[in-house]
Amino acid sequence: MSGTKVLVAGASIAGPALAHWLHRRGAEVTVVERAPELRPGGQAVDARGVAKEVIRRMGLDAQVRAACTDTAGAYTVDADGTVLETYSAEDDGGDGYISDIEILRGDFSQVLYDDTRDSVEYLFGDRIAELTQDDDGVDVVFEGGDRRRFDLVIGADGLHSALRTTVFGQREEFVRHLGLVLAFYTVPNEFGLDRWLLDHQSEGRSAGLRPVKDATKAIAMLSFPAADFAVDYRDIDAQKRLLREQMAGFGWQTEAILAHLDDTPDFYLDQVAQVVMDRWSSGRVGLIGDAAYSSSPMSGQGTGLALVGAYLLAGELASSGWDPEKGYATYEARMREFVEANQEIGRLHVQQILGQMPQEEPDMDAIMALADRAINGIELPDYEGVPDSGPRS
Repeated sequence: MSGTKVLVAGASIAGPALAHWLHRRGAEVTVVERAPELRPGGQAVDARGVAKEVIRRMGLDAQVRAACTDTAGAYTVDADGTVLETYSAEDDGGDGYISDIEILRGDFSQVLYDDTRDSVEYLFGDRIAELTQDDDGVDVVFEGGDRRRFDLVIGADGLHSALRTTVFGQREEFVRHLGLVLAFYTVPNEFGLDRWLLDHQSEGRSAGLRPVKDATKAIAMLSFPAADFAVDYRDIDAQKRLLREQMAGFGWQTEAILAHLDDTPDFYLDQVAQVVMDRWSSGRVGLIGDAAYSSSPMSGQGTGLALVGAYLLAGELASSGWDPEKGYATYEARMREFVEANQEIGRLHVQQILGQMPQEEPDMDAIMALADRAINGIELPDYEGVPDSGPRS
């Protein structure tokens, strides 16, 4: 065991996935999460291409697949509900519009937590209040009053990363709004959903319904264009007012979906945005997942980036003998092109939704090549010679 002490901020997907690999490489890991417990529900997230291989190497393929939504495919429909296009989860080897590994964010988080909770220290209902680093370590003061010292601190705390703000600068320096706003929340399945997602799009707005394992429920998905986004991500009442205003008169099932806004247990609304940074580390502090390189939900690859990033960051740090300068640098070098391909996919998808694509016929060969780079375009080293305690039995 290296004895290297690592603090990870955030317990959604990137944080626990990183904790898994850090522990396997010999580090002593603490994960701090400001929420009092794991957050259930949330939007469905996907794993495609190389991210599936990371899940397999984690020893979690069976657990993840058992928790999947079991979505058979998707129908795009017009305002009357007439099917326009059909997409199957089997398309493109399970890496298409609907992935064969599709799981609610909260369910994936639970799988990762169950896998790591016996080997990793979790601190719920707390957060980093102060942080001071020197050549040998990082002194952390927690909001709850505890003071501790770590060798490394890594932010996995999402698009609105507090650690990124503390160490790297204000969010406006790094967060790029793409002109779209998304909302997700659970509704009763009074729409007759049966393993097939329904999606209605028109003039930049969309309304959809996603099936989940519990056939009595569904996930509502709504989006609308917005040139800017000034609503505080913590002001739920203001977000609901905005959603009602922007989706009024959209037709299809939208009115019935909006009728459940005030009784849903897990409302979420936020801008579609990317995080663009020149560096994902500063001294002994690093970033991973959406905190470092959000590609936006419209890329379909946020979870894939988190999983691949976790594998590579832990591997590169361990390979460097836990030298942060070297380990962070090689992690960034391996990840950068993969991140950029996924961010380009996210931007193109938003442009297509908003009708902002160039007038000329798109180069489909180039788009397909970009999609392949975004799904499979990164090598996963075996890290031979690096300690590995193996997956939890």
